[in-house]
Amino acid sequence: MSLPEKVQVRPGYEVTLDMIYKRALALFPDMEIVYRTKKGVDRYTFTRAAERIEKLASALAKLGVGKLDRVATLDWNTHWHYEAYFAVPMMGAVLHPINIRLAPAEIAYVMSQAEDKVLITNADFIKLVEVIAPKVPSLEKVIVVDTDSVPEKIAGLPAYHYEDLIKEEAGGFEWPQLSEDQPAAMGYTSGTTGLPKGAYHSHKAIVLHAMSGALHLATISKDFRLSSMNTILHIVPMFHVYSWGLPYIATLLGMKQVYPNKLEPEVLLELIEKEKVDFTAGVPTILYMLLSHPDSQKYDLSRLTFVNGGSALPRGLAELAKKRGMRVFVGYGMTETAPILTLASPPAKTGVTADSPEYFDYALRTGWPIPLVDLQVVDPEMKPVPKDGKTMGEIVVRAPWITPEYYKNPEKTEAAWRGGWFHTGDIAVWYPDGSIVIVDRDKDVIKSGGEWISSVRLEDAISRHECVAQVAVIAAKHPKWQERPIALIVPKPGCEDKITTDEINSFLMKNFVETGKIPKWWLPDKVLVVEDLPKTSVGKINKRALREKYSNILLEESG
Repeated sequence: MSLPEKVQVRPGYEVTLDMIYKRALALFPDMEIVYRTKKGVDRYTFTRAAERIEKLASALAKLGVGKLDRVATLDWNTHWHYEAYFAVPMMGAVLHPINIRLAPAEIAYVMSQAEDKVLITNADFIKLVEVIAPKVPSLEKVIVVDTDSVPEKIAGLPAYHYEDLIKEEAGGFEWPQLSEDQPAAMGYTSGTTGLPKGAYHSHKAIVLHAMSGALHLATISKDFRLSSMNTILHIVPMFHVYSWGLPYIATLLGMKQVYPNKLEPEVLLELIEKEKVDFTAGVPTILYMLLSHPDSQKYDLSRLTFVNGGSALPRGLAELAKKRGMRVFVGYGMTETAPILTLASPPAKTGVTADSPEYFDYALRTGWPIPLVDLQVVDPEMKPVPKDGKTMGEIVVRAPWITPEYYKNPEKTEAAWRGGWFHTGDIAVWYPDGSIVIVDRDKDVIKSGGEWISSVRLEDAISRHECVAQVAVIAAKHPKWQERPIALIVPKPGCEDKITTDEINSFLMKNFVETGKIPKWWLPDKVLVVEDLPKTSVGKINKRALREKYSNILLEESG
């Protein structure tokens, strides 16, 4: 008897989110979940969270939420949000966390395109809901959290108090048997290059992403490994790519979890110390806020590991964190990829630890692919570039958790999925050990006289100047070279008069050009001191806005 060409899985077994939920309930029923509301800090066990999750599912079902109905959320990092992360997908509906930092018109657009049926919103956003709800024809009901009372209607729609809804339910919700290929959640890109694009992910995709991320974080590093003994503070916004999947990863590992509500630096610092937080993640702006807050020195950060994502982590900022005893390393992903693709915690085989002098040579790379990620760096003909750490190419990937398409956008889907690979638009170099370093976004590379200049590498070098707090390097139009780099710098207090073009270029010459780390022709043509750098809705420096404002500055001066 020959083996079949295709193995058929017996009916009734599907890789769905309830697997993470049921495992946590069986192995980690006392897993502590700490959460902050307007009334203060409280906590409960996962057993209690599960009771509330089942009551939420029952309440949503009574409100008419059925299979594949979209349930949107407008909320901070709260335990209510965490409960929705499980209740909505496990009942067969689709979770749609909405980026609260999008413009009202963009929020109305994504809700309308997603056809959201029910909205769970924080009381802080009721006025916003009143503006956007009339523009979302599919929206039928609104549920409000973190408040003592709720009006009967919001924007003409029936409104409900979250706690009152679940209080009326007996619990014991019977989770339906779902297909692992059924959409579980969806999100939208930040819309920095046009209207936000929708990406959705199946139950199987989210579960495999959580398992792969947990496996990597629990095994790869020699001196840092996550387990149920760790405590995570959820800083990554829960509206942003499922908080990078960290609530699911933490639940899978049985970690103590801390939900801070709004991301206020003084609150985060206090929670880190009081709850003995030893792991968190976020964008460089958050790390800078934690280190530069006036009260920062009062708090012990020495036990904390910080995973950076969203944009490149300047070495100068990483070194400031190291001086406080922190461990930092980089992660990389996208909304479309659910999101983690790589992590840069140095593998044990390198022999590099957080105390090694060369630690940042590895930890500040974009990283190594996590399990099940097939990643290549390719030239325009889709041929892999040499793994020499020098030759640039585009990152293309395949993984079980990459969105199969942009929702209702076949044109963008076809462009992104050329040749059977997802094209990230990120330009990187590849190393012999399989790690990569992003040198720029395709749209941010500075093309000077036909050659490429990496704005990311320039930013990293400039950030090491003792007077630089934040820096962004962008392309400015040039009459001869087409484009040349200019640097926009936020100085540290008391350094405003010390930041000049000559000073920065002298620093770069001595420390980077003369040592062969960057070529001389990369030096910025101009350095400008600015009070602040504009941020996107997910906390990245908004280079698009900077280019719109400053791209003609060299032409104006030469003219």
